[in-house]
Parts: sequence; C-alpha cells; structure tokens
Amino acid sequence: MDGTVDGFRYGAVTPVAAYLMACLGGALGLRCIVRSLLDARSFRAGWLALGAASIGCGIWTMHFIAMIGFHVEETRVRYDAATTVLSLVVAVAVVGVGVFIVGLRGASGATLAVAGALTGLGVAGMHYLGMAAMRLNGEVGYDPVGVALSVLIAIGAATAALWAAVTIRGFLTSLGASLVMGVAVSGMHYTGMAAVSVHVHDMTGGTWEGDSPTSLLLPMLLGPVVFLLLAGVVVMFDPLLVLGERSAASRRAAPAVNSPAGGRPSWRAAASSARER
Repeated sequence: MDGTVDGFRYGAVTPVAAYLMACLGGALGLRCIVRSLLDARSFRAGWLALGAASIGCGIWTMHFIAMIGFHVEETRVRYDAATTVLSLVVAVAVVGVGVFIVGLRGASGATLAVAGALTGLGVAGMHYLGMAAMRLNGEVGYDPVGVALSVLIAIGAATAALWAAVTIRGFLTSLGASLVMGVAVSGMHYTGMAAVSVHVHDMTGGTWEGDSPTSLLLPMLLGPVVFLLLAGVVVMFDPLLVLGERSAASRRAAPAVNSPAGGRPSWRAAASSARER
C-alpha cells in the first residue's frame, strides 16, 4: 500500500533551520573564495578548500536537518551510517571541483558552465545518495519530472553560486548572494522531496522497528556544524576580510600613488609618509 509521507513533521522548525545552515555554508564559502582572490600571495588553495568544505557541509547539513522532519506514518525510518557519511564526502568533493575550477581559471562562460554543471550534478547526487541511506519497511519511488526539475535547480543554483563567488566582493552583496543560495538549495531539496512516494510492505506478522532518525542524524550533524562554526571564526578574524577589499585595493595601488612612474617610491613620498606616521 502507499505510505502517508509527511516532510514537515515538526512544522516550520526543520525547514527554517535547514535554510539557515545552507545560508551559513554559502556565506562562508563565498567569503573564503573572495579571500583567495583578494591577495595573490595568500595560500589560495587553502582558502578555496575551506570554501568548498564550507559550502559542501552547509548543503549536507541542510539536507539532513530537513530529513529529520521526514516521516512515513506506516513505518519507522532509519538511516545507514556508511551511506550517510559517503553523501557528505560526495558533497564536499564535487563542490570542491567546481570551486577550484572557477577559483583558478576564472568565470568565463565555458568554464562557469562546466563547473556549474559538475557541481550541480554533485549536489543532486548528494541529495539522492542521502535518500538512498534511508531504511524503511517499503520501497521509495520518484516522479521523473520532479527529479529532473530538482537536478535543473541544483545546476542553476550551483552555477549562480560559483559566479557569485568570483564576481561579488563586498560583504553585504556576499550576504545577499548567500541568502539566495539558501533559497535555491532548499528549493532543490523540497522539489526532490515532492517527487518522493513510498510503497509500504505488508505489515502482517509484525511491525518494522528501528532507531529514530534523530538517534543517528543528530550526532552526525554535530561534526559539520562545529566545522562551520570554526570556519566562521577563521573568516571573521581574518585581517584582510575584516578590513575589506578597499585595503587590498589600496595595497595594490600603493606603488602607483608613491611614484608617478610606477617604480620605486620617491624619497619625498617616503618622507611625507614618515611625517604622517
């Protein structure tokens, strides 16, 4: 028989919490990528890796917080730990590919299209791999139209996020982009969930027992959430990001200001600078 599926068992609590985590991961990822571009002498690969891990953890955390609210009335839902962890690895790895492509090669049309498609397919793959981690007394089915639409949303969201990562510099614009990213990622998730149907097996001869979803998901969510908080501390206290891009721009323009020829600073400029200090 068909199961009664409810994706909002706890009302607005899980969708709102999931959206906030997606926004947090997106905001941290965007700021890390901006940081890698502000100063070419910085450890660019490290900042790009931190940005990819932040976005990947944010998307994964968003998915499984939302799944805490997923409920099938006729059967208990459990999760396989190994598949759940694998979905996190896929999220971070595939997002990392897209971030490094645009972070190192720029945001030309072809590069952005390839990176966005790869990242979007990875995000969708993470979602459906996470769904495959479910264990219940029945079979999960999907409406092909809903699945295709969720994949298209994932690709569009990933492309927009990567474009924003290499184009947007200011804090407020990055914050706005992260809010839009949160809407897109959440939209992809709930579009995919709207395509879900569950056919419950015959319950004759016993009931399907198992641990509650929170007994596995809550402990597993703790690690990525702590990571995002630590990444937030790193971003918040990085001097270049705190001072903003104007500081980086002034540092790049300093030779031209000090010397009309763009060469060595003149002794008059140096003396004037010393007097001002």
